[in-house]
Amino acid sequence: MKNTIGKIIIQVFAVAFLLILATACKKEVSGVILDPSDLIIGVGNTATLTVTFMPHNATNTKVSWESSDPNVATVDNGKITGKAVGRVNITVITQDGGRTAKCWVTVIQPIEPEEMIWVEGGTFIMGCTEEQGDDCFSDEKPIHQVTLSGFYISKYPVTQKEWVLAMGTNSSLYIGDEFPFDYTTWEHTQKYIAQLNAYTGKNYRLPTEAEWEYAARGGNKSEGYKYSGSNNFDDVAWHVGNAGFYGTRPVGKKLPNELGIYDMSGNVWEWCSDWYGEYPNDSQANPISTRVIRGGSWSISPLYSRVSSRMSWAPETIVAGGGFRLVLDKE
Repeated sequence: MKNTIGKIIIQVFAVAFLLILATACKKEVSGVILDPSDLIIGVGNTATLTVTFMPHNATNTKVSWESSDPNVATVDNGKITGKAVGRVNITVITQDGGRTAKCWVTVIQPIEPEEMIWVEGGTFIMGCTEEQGDDCFSDEKPIHQVTLSGFYISKYPVTQKEWVLAMGTNSSLYIGDEFPFDYTTWEHTQKYIAQLNAYTGKNYRLPTEAEWEYAARGGNKSEGYKYSGSNNFDDVAWHVGNAGFYGTRPVGKKLPNELGIYDMSGNVWEWCSDWYGEYPNDSQANPISTRVIRGGSWSISPLYSRVSSRMSWAPETIVAGGGFRLVLDKE
């Protein structure tokens, strides 16, 4: 009998000890973090949020998820699905202690350029050609022969409507849906292109400097104009002489060039894919030299808006009156 009682006492103490040990080893959640804390996705696209618990060895990591508007975006175990254009708050809630973390999700619906113009491949002379007269700068020389494959280029610079639908924000100085997006860096253009390509499954990009100049000159339909589409700057461009202090203007309001492309002279500068560099002395095929910006803008003289004129900025530099247009290779 005594032995039985002793065994029972020992078992009780053992169970109590294990319960105390289990309680001592249990790590309750003291905090939770969501990564990212701000997210942009397209309608119909998905993204997954990562949950980090504090302490990292917490044992009870069960959570629940909530969307502030399931009509805009739903959430299932951290997987976000965009349903409609809008902005929602996604919340994760821990079962242990009710800790919460939030992520703002912006759902957008990027649109492709209104129209892409086919530029037939060919060979042209790049740089300070005869029609430029005495206006050339040294970096437009020497003239050199360039051969290009065909490509599509957007009829207009990327508009603010297109930018906002892809990026959800608008930092342009002069606001309007059909105004070109401006006040941008080269790095901004890459983020936009990545977002557009992710949504469309295509491979949009910036034009190379040679592609830009070839298209601005009118491709194989070129009539040898000084500006893109005319020798009369006012016909084809917004510039400091006719835009005054009103800033950028809606795209497509001046005459197009020989290929039907608008605003390649004036209105906004246009980023190219290249790094800036000196011209070579020999012929080239599909060259990618060194970041370039072309075409002039509404706030500058015609001298800088000629088809051969070149400028450059660091990729991270915000350029007032700086925009861009897109190129798409033939499939």
